Amino acid sequence: MAKIREIRVNPWERSSGGHIAMPTQARRATSEPRANDQEMASTSSLRLRRGAAQRHALAGVEREIRSNDRNGQRKYLKDFTQAYRSYESVLHADELGDLLLAGDIVLIGDYHALPASQRFAASLFEQRAHAGDRPVVLGVETIFARDQHILDEWWRREIDEDELRQRIRFDLDWSYEWAPFYELLVTAREHAYAIYGLDCMPRNDLRKIAARDRHAAHKIAEIRQRHPSAAIMVLFGEAHLAPGHLPRLLRQKFPQEQLLTILQNVDALYWQAAGEQHEHVQAVRVAEDVACVFNATPLEKYESYRVQLGRWGQAESEAPDLGPTIYNLIDSLLRFLDIDRYSPRNGRQPKFLVDLLPEVYCGASDAGLRRQLLRRGATEEQISAMLGQVEERGSVYVPQVNAFYVRELQMMYAGEEAARFLHHACRGLPLQGNGRGSTAEFADRFYSRSLEHAVAYFGSRVLYPARPAVRLEDAEFSRTTCQRLLQRAKRAQECEFDAIAQQLGYMIGSAAYDEYLAGGLVPAALKHVLLSRLEEPGAAKKLCIQLAARVRGRKKPPLSVGRSGAPNSALLA
Repeated sequence: MAKIREIRVNPWERSSGGHIAMPTQARRATSEPRANDQEMASTSSLRLRRGAAQRHALAGVEREIRSNDRNGQRKYLKDFTQAYRSYESVLHADELGDLLLAGDIVLIGDYHALPASQRFAASLFEQRAHAGDRPVVLGVETIFARDQHILDEWWRREIDEDELRQRIRFDLDWSYEWAPFYELLVTAREHAYAIYGLDCMPRNDLRKIAARDRHAAHKIAEIRQRHPSAAIMVLFGEAHLAPGHLPRLLRQKFPQEQLLTILQNVDALYWQAAGEQHEHVQAVRVAEDVACVFNATPLEKYESYRVQLGRWGQAESEAPDLGPTIYNLIDSLLRFLDIDRYSPRNGRQPKFLVDLLPEVYCGASDAGLRRQLLRRGATEEQISAMLGQVEERGSVYVPQVNAFYVRELQMMYAGEEAARFLHHACRGLPLQGNGRGSTAEFADRFYSRSLEHAVAYFGSRVLYPARPAVRLEDAEFSRTTCQRLLQRAKRAQECEFDAIAQQLGYMIGSAAYDEYLAGGLVPAALKHVLLSRLEEPGAAKKLCIQLAARVRGRKKPPLSVGRSGAPNSALLA
């Protein structure tokens, strides 16, 4: 049995100029709903619903970041946020590709604290190089121009990765994550004609930042002299890419060349795009020569910066503290669902949910997790599955010990596990201390597990709206679908049980999220699911089928396939 897999297309990531500019309020919609789509909600309603849970989470992150970084109100940084407030049109992937091919000099915004930002630059660079129509060279802000000889030695394979990192003083002068930047360098060495450092001192003095722009423009001019026919791709902090900053200087030096600026996840543009009828907007055209791609949410972006702030205050060997991030996600879902974590009695609210908050282990060893689970009676098969999830998704919530194990922040999956915790906490943590799990009848176990996955998936979508939908390709989701999957689970091996329950749960959660966006399902309905007594015989089945019937009617084009590549409906056979 293949597990469901959601496919993310075009892994575009986010960037910044090393300093933070805080989230802006969503602007009023500039586009009207399509007249031929009667089922969709209005633009303003879509924006409100897609952003509701994120805004709760952003409020807490914003307060902490502002208390640690007071540069957000500097004019240089505000030039960037004020320049990019709206866009002209939505871009499809092939349209962005055409813009990329046409660019002689391509400026890519970098949000230094978000590793995905550098990984996007690497993927974009590889895409451009594979076109094969002209040489491609890379310029980076991360490396000082004074250290070009060190970079050249690494390029010629005369020194290794460790020596390069030490000699360019990466941890001392840059101090963001090394791995994603090094992946970019390796990609460029495989595909580029050359790599150049573009930056100069001082980096920590915003009064001199314009001088750094002039220096970078001069270095890019030198690159053009050395490589007259090459496409020059430049990764620089996003604040430098305001129209009046580095782009203006380059236009003065190269009036005949096609300059393209590719931004990542600009807040105002993200919130505007949240009102589009498209399920997920991947890119927009801001101006004739400016595009913005979306691969991370504002919450993901600023949580990454908060983690970076914490890392700067820790010893180098310590794992980053992701506890505040996990608790913030949980608190955001509680606010979204109107759940009072301080309620002194059960009923419409769980009793003192604040006392049930989980432990959060960051960077914990596999051996430590294994020991804890073995003490709770978990099987080796269960432990291996949990360790595999941490490896693949970056985090896992383990209800037997009421704890999160987080190795890296992948917001989509962290949001899913936060919602999974709420599913258990609102029922009083029934599995805590019980490694063997439920002893209920098979159908009750199956439907209860499916509801857990439905809640988890729905929660991840309200925190990470860009998550791909999960739908059948050639069959309508219905009560019959639930029954067919139950029968398949009965015939399958025990090891396939959770994959089938996950398939049903994800489909219910995805359909419920569609219904929520359309205004047909309110958060109180999910709160009802969380507070239901699923341990009673037949309760899980009844609730699962009721929820399936409630959300079955909204049809959308299929966006997901199974791990084998087959449509999800093929897994029902």
